[in-house]
Amino acid sequence: MDNSLFLAKFWGWYLIIFFLVLSLNPKRIKQIFNDLKDEKFLIITAFVSIMIGLLNIIFHNIWDLSYKLIITLIGWFALIFGLALFILPKRTVAWLEIVNIKLVQVIYMLLFFIGIFLLNEVYQLIPY
Repeated sequence: MDNSLFLAKFWGWYLIIFFLVLSLNPKRIKQIFNDLKDEKFLIITAFVSIMIGLLNIIFHNIWDLSYKLIITLIGWFALIFGLALFILPKRTVAWLEIVNIKLVQVIYMLLFFIGIFLLNEVYQLIPY
């Protein structure tokens, strides 16, 4: 299977599941932010984000104006986010709290629509 199709399936399903979990259980969001105040959780989150970002970039660093660009940007975002959490943990967590409070619904809907778009690219449910 092509790396682009595999990663489109992975990120598509991941984003939709993430959207559903956070939408159906809003308390989980507060729990995540409370957990980010714990250094052990923060370091593990940073390492996992860096690993996922690096793997995504190594296997898929395609700057093509298609769904492939979204996959590449997700990888770069994960890497930068992980590095920010590792290098500047307090600033990054504070920034995340501000962004989350102001744009929480926009972010969730964006995640949902990106997930739908990626899955549609793979499964061709709605031709366009």
